[in-house]
Amino acid sequence: MKKIFTLSTVVVFLGVLATTAYASHTWGNYHWARTSTPFVLKLGDKVSGVWDSHLATSSAEWNASTVLETVIVPSLAADPRTCKPSLGRVEVCNTKYGKTGWLGIASIWATGEHITQGTVKLNDTYFATATYNTPAWRNLVMCQEIAHTFGLGHQDEIFNNANLGTCMDYTNDPSGALYGQLSNEYPNTHDYVQLETIYTHLDTITTLGSKLLGLPARKGSVREDIDTTNSSEWGREIKRSSDGKSSLHERELGNGTKVFTFVIWAE
Repeated sequence: MKKIFTLSTVVVFLGVLATTAYASHTWGNYHWARTSTPFVLKLGDKVSGVWDSHLATSSAEWNASTVLETVIVPSLAADPRTCKPSLGRVEVCNTKYGKTGWLGIASIWATGEHITQGTVKLNDTYFATATYNTPAWRNLVMCQEIAHTFGLGHQDEIFNNANLGTCMDYTNDPSGALYGQLSNEYPNTHDYVQLETIYTHLDTITTLGSKLLGLPARKGSVREDIDTTNSSEWGREIKRSSDGKSSLHERELGNGTKVFTFVIWAE
């Protein structure tokens, strides 16, 4: 459970954290290849009505960035349970995935350093419970998982310290109201600056759209239809948060392609 802070303690502690938070919160050099900036990234809407406003809010908040624009479009995924990826875009899905232990996952496919497709899955098995069935928790997880598909990592992975005021910060108090601190429901200035750093250059190819224009042709098959709802298919753990749980996995798919899976666990 998150510690109780007085307002003065929070202010002082936030000042300390400002100097210790991740200066760079990418998860590598991974980015969408594009030939112009800002670029448009499609978010396929395969979420139910209870999630629609949170998807719209997250899209609008990230669109404050100067380098990208997200556009919500009809999903190409036939079934939210499988939520199959589509080249050049991100599919966003929700359903009751069962007692998997995770609240949400973001899976990102990359060839070399270029992101080619992504999926976000939101687990209603936990969001139907009293703990997580709140606007703040829905905003936090939606905002964070979508951002992973841009190339952003977490600013902080400690649950029981003061909020940094960004959805890229782990917390037990996403609204900030419980302990009188900052809300972690939306991006902050550092997130936008980090996006500018990631996308400061232009590429000569693009991975946005239904074809990978300019990338070398793949020889042989690349398994892209893995079941990311199943943790046994995430591959090796490459990062762990302060609570001792994995936060990022990597799986080799062959022919220069990998899939990365970010996970935020339920308590």
